[in-house]
Amino acid sequence: MHQHPRTAVIGLGAMGLPMATHLAQHLPVTAYDISESRRTHLTAVGGTPAPTPADAARDADVVLLAVRDHPQVETALFGKHGAAETLRPGTTVVLTSTVGPEAARATATRLAERDVLTVDAPVSGGPARAANGDLLIVVGADDKALEQARPVLDLLASTLTVVGKAPGDGQSLKAINQLLAGIHIAAAAEAVALARALGLDPATVVETLRHGAAGSFMFADRGPRMVETYENDTAPEVRSRLDIFVKDMGIVTGIAKDAHVPVPLASAAQQLYLLGEAAGLAAQDDSSVVTVLSPKNGSPEGEIR
Repeated sequence: MHQHPRTAVIGLGAMGLPMATHLAQHLPVTAYDISESRRTHLTAVGGTPAPTPADAARDADVVLLAVRDHPQVETALFGKHGAAETLRPGTTVVLTSTVGPEAARATATRLAERDVLTVDAPVSGGPARAANGDLLIVVGADDKALEQARPVLDLLASTLTVVGKAPGDGQSLKAINQLLAGIHIAAAAEAVALARALGLDPATVVETLRHGAAGSFMFADRGPRMVETYENDTAPEVRSRLDIFVKDMGIVTGIAKDAHVPVPLASAAQQLYLLGEAAGLAAQDDSSVVTVLSPKNGSPEGEIR
């Protein structure tokens, strides 16, 4: 594989667009998204838009899938005008979506029937880090598939860890990442909600505690957005949709059930995201889950404002 593999990106959402934008500075990138405006945006940064996944993948050496969930993976690859129609034998598909180990293995099996390689490479870090090539990527792939995808992965990752030789292995580690992240956001929401009810200034609470033993990346990142939820008339900018954690905590608790491992905290966090979804917050930033515990228009007892 040459050092500048022709790369297709399918899915130009919160993570796909910054990844494609970053790659287009170094490689030939062709991309598909259901949204014409996102395809047009990619043109402005040097990429080539394609009208279907099949067209995007036609001449690609590496196809990067950056869609939301397993049904979208199925559609992008095997649906009408899906990438599988044009994938050449020996091409490598890089699965960056969080879909769970079973789905990754099933996808890899179907692609292998076409002599297409699969790299299971779920990504973590958020849109800003994606745009800077500063992602954490955990990989499950055999040596040949990884070698093919390496030039693309190295551009996207500041930390790339190969956790196993097979698709599904990366998904397993990503699920553990999401277990921790999902619990940490839920814990931050409880802390901010309680601070509000006690009449403390949530901004002061977040700023004070984020630097101490109780801090976490998620508390420092989502805490200020939770504060912003209460201080502004508009909802915070959507950086990670709440329904992503509905999906991901479902994957976590499903895997844990199959492994007979109790995950009481992950299960409780999952219920909080489901409550948020039921309250109409699915498409809002995941930090908005705090309003399930402490409604925005409520005036908690003791609130000093």
